[in-house]
Amino acid sequence: MSSLHSTQTVACPRCGLRYQCICAQRPMLDHTTQIALLTHPNESKRATNTGKLLAHSLPHCQVHVWDRVNPPTELVKQMAEQPSYLLFPSEDAIKASEFKTSINICEGKSQPLFIILDGTWQEAKKMLNKSPWLQSLPKVELASEQASNYRLRRNQAAGNLCTCEVGISLLQQLEPQNDLSSLQQYFELFLTVYEADRQHLVYGSRD
Repeated sequence: MSSLHSTQTVACPRCGLRYQCICAQRPMLDHTTQIALLTHPNESKRATNTGKLLAHSLPHCQVHVWDRVNPPTELVKQMAEQPSYLLFPSEDAIKASEFKTSINICEGKSQPLFIILDGTWQEAKKMLNKSPWLQSLPKVELASEQASNYRLRRNQAAGNLCTCEVGISLLQQLEPQNDLSSLQQYFELFLTVYEADRQHLVYGSRD
């Protein structure tokens, strides 16, 4: 892995890193799945947020900020125009690996939209509980028992994936023909460089 060097002291507005920017390493994937990140206001302020990695790498991924009183207008409009599903575990949830997006396309319907709640697990449950407009959506659940590699926050419950891992897993199950290794590597690079950045160090520097 090549070294990343920078002298910036102001956080990059895209990747959020202060002492080294990794935006030059971000991949641009070719995919068809429509993803909407519904981000908790607290999450959008956290340097440890990984949803931004998806938004920067996926051309069909939009970001909306959740508000308890005022649902995001653009997202609500999009939900009215195409079949929409919420990524959230539920007894009646559809397994993502069994979901056939081609069915909707063949029937002449719009491309389905998959909404990912971007926040801590506690925040995600709050967002759902306080948003009647989300509660009526059919649920989709990841058919995966993978362990999370996310290690930037304490008290991460076993089995919980971070937002970027959820997005990668969703795409793997909906578009198994596509190679997502570059996005996985970008995610792992962020984890590694963030640790150096947190210590006010430039990753890869021998100084």
